[in-house]
Amino acid sequence: MTTPRVRRTPEEARRLILDAAERLLAEGGVAAVHVRAVAAGVGMTDAGLGYHFGTRDRLLEALLHHGGTKVGTGLQQVVESCLVQPADLGGFVETLATFYRQGYGELAIALHAAGWRDPGSGMLNPVVEALHALRPGNGAGIPVDDTRLAVAALHHAVATESAYGSVFRRSAGLTGPDSEDWQPQIRWWTVNLARILDIGDPAPVAGNLSASRAPG
Repeated sequence: MTTPRVRRTPEEARRLILDAAERLLAEGGVAAVHVRAVAAGVGMTDAGLGYHFGTRDRLLEALLHHGGTKVGTGLQQVVESCLVQPADLGGFVETLATFYRQGYGELAIALHAAGWRDPGSGMLNPVVEALHALRPGNGAGIPVDDTRLAVAALHHAVATESAYGSVFRRSAGLTGPDSEDWQPQIRWWTVNLARILDIGDPAPVAGNLSASRAPG
């Protein structure tokens, strides 16, 4: 007896495929996101998945956009809950870092190395605006590009952390478990982002780095 074919709208099928691909990405990285594995995860044939996305490369590009949409929604919630007075910079930095550690950092690096370029821009504009408004005088008299550069530097660091963070920490003399532990690096970014933007005491930050120990 054959199993009845499940009929889905194209939008529903694409969403299920991307959700399955996202799970594989989080579990095994980019190498785990294969057409056959994704198709099996949604009870679809390889040809059926190809109908919706074409090649694996196109699927990976769609997955990156899928993740970007999710992080955009999440960041808007973070802006509303964390980037108000008193600011919880730790919550914001942790949210951004956690997203990229779920495989999306590796995915973005792999696609970039393969020659793909994202034509979009401004995903973190709401963050820039919220942080700029938290600066002294609500940011009046401070070039907004100064805030943009700080956010861009943070974004670069957390997006590449999963791939290169331990390498760069070893290059600076951190060895063993200290080089693999990414949390102190995230705390460092939180503390120093507060100092760079002059947003006040980053007291909510936990761990072995505090504002008093940040480099002057």
